[in-house]
Amino acid sequence: MSAPGSHSPRGSLVGRMARLVGRNWARLGYARHVEPTYLAVNRFEVPVRGLPAALAGVRVAHLSDFHHGPHIPAGYLEGAIECTVAEKPDLIALTGDYVDRGPDHVGTATRLFRGLKAPLGVFGVLGNHDFSVHTARGRRRHAELGRRIADALGAEGVTVLRNRSVRVERAGAALTVAGVDDLWSGLSDPLATFDGVCGATPRVVLAHNPQSAESLAAHRADLILSGHTHGGQINWPGLGPLFLARGARRWSAGLYPLDVGHLYVNTGVGFGWRFRFNVRPELAIITLKPA
Repeated sequence: MSAPGSHSPRGSLVGRMARLVGRNWARLGYARHVEPTYLAVNRFEVPVRGLPAALAGVRVAHLSDFHHGPHIPAGYLEGAIECTVAEKPDLIALTGDYVDRGPDHVGTATRLFRGLKAPLGVFGVLGNHDFSVHTARGRRRHAELGRRIADALGAEGVTVLRNRSVRVERAGAALTVAGVDDLWSGLSDPLATFDGVCGATPRVVLAHNPQSAESLAAHRADLILSGHTHGGQINWPGLGPLFLARGARRWSAGLYPLDVGHLYVNTGVGFGWRFRFNVRPELAIITLKPA
C-alpha cells in the first residue's frame, strides 16, 4: 500500500497521459479556431548591393496565398488588406494563389485588391492554384484560368508580371520589379523576364514557388519574394512542418541568404484547410537598405 501523498507508477502514468491529451487537445483547438486568422506583421531589413541612396528605406509589403473561397471566414482577407494599407508601404508585392480551386471566385478574389495603392505600384504574379495546377506534375483543369485572373487583377489596379520586368523610380533612382510565372505551370521563363533589363539596376523579383530561386540563380535577383509553402502550415513540436516534402523544407518560410541576394518565403494569408500551428499567416514588411 502506498504511503499517504505518494504516487504509484500507474498513477504517474495516468497523470502524464492526461496532461499529454489535455495539452494536445488545446493545441488542436488553437490550431483550428485561432491561428488560421491570427495575422502576424513581420518586419525585416534586407541589404541590396548597389542600392541608390534615394531607394534606401523603401518599404515593400509582401502578401501571398490568399486562397479565396467560401472556406475563408468573412472579413478576414479584407482585414489583411486593410492592415497592409495602414502600413503605408512604398511598393506592394502579391505572390499568387488568389483563388483556391477553380474559377468560381475569381471576381470576388480580385476585388479584394481594389483599394490597394502604393507610390511605386502594386505588383503581382500568379501561383499554381491560379493555373489550376495542384501538384508539380499536375494537369491544368481550367486552361484559361491564369489569363482570367491576370485580367481581373489588372482591372483592379494590380500590375501582373508574367515573365516580364518593369522599371520604377524614386527621386530619379531606378528599381527593377520583375515577375515570373509559377514553376509548376511550366510557363516560367527567366530569360524572357530579364530580356533587355539593365544588369546594374537593383531587382526585386516575384516568384510564387521559392524553388524558382534555382532557375533565377544565373540572373541578378537581389530580393526574391515567394510564398506557396504556407510554411508547412502545421509545425508540430518534435515533428516539424508536416506537409512539406524534404526538398521543400529547404526554403520553407522566412528570410534566406543566396549567393547573389536574398529569398523571402511568406507563410501566406489564407489556407486551403483551416488548420495552422506555429506558422501564423503573415504580412511581411521588408525595408531595403544598401549592402
